Amino acid sequence: MFLSRVRVDLNGLSRELLFEIMGGGAYGAHQLLWQLFPDHSEARPFLFRQEMEEPAGPDQAPKGLPLFYILSDREPVAVAGLLDVQSKPFAPALEVGKQLAFRVRANPTVAKAIEGKRGQRADVLMAAKFPFESGGARSSQACMEAMDQAAHDWLSSRAESWGFRLPVKPNVGAYRQHALHKPGRRDAIRFSSVDYEGLLEVTDPERLVETLAHGIGRAKAFGCGLLMLRRP
Repeated sequence: MFLSRVRVDLNGLSRELLFEIMGGGAYGAHQLLWQLFPDHSEARPFLFRQEMEEPAGPDQAPKGLPLFYILSDREPVAVAGLLDVQSKPFAPALEVGKQLAFRVRANPTVAKAIEGKRGQRADVLMAAKFPFESGGARSSQACMEAMDQAAHDWLSSRAESWGFRLPVKPNVGAYRQHALHKPGRRDAIRFSSVDYEGLLEVTDPERLVETLAHGIGRAKAFGCGLLMLRRP
């Protein structure tokens, strides 16, 4: 695997794609990043996460430019005048009991049974919010805590199957709902994302490596699922 950091030369983008990328549009970003793999036309060989570039120093203003992290099964190829790439081989040395700091942007959903129909995916945070009456109750502390707990439960209940456990409750950050408009499709593609950050403990090194390669949850084509690890 290869872990890469990709910067975009905004001058090389069309006006439409520029606005979409700067607005965090995941569909446009996905199409753009495909250009890093010119000889591949089968299943998507990468996971990605979009960020905004941080300032170079404490006294400098944020650059506010898009920055992508990519984990791929092959080395990406830079696109002159458009995509600058810094890559390195990624083969983490994992062992049972090792603790690592992690970040992941995930799409937390559960299967919702519907009688007589094929099960559908439901947003776990919206499901936690649903019992609260509309209006002020949905902005109450109790509602916020219920949504936070639902987000935590979604991750912790699946952690062992992904090769790790959560020794402490992770931070649940930005919760966003997305509506992506794909050319040729009348209805928008809708999904949600939650940013998690915390500490994990390795329970099954081989399974965790597999999890890293394949990602966590759904909406991986739209910037979700990339589990990023570092030393605490």
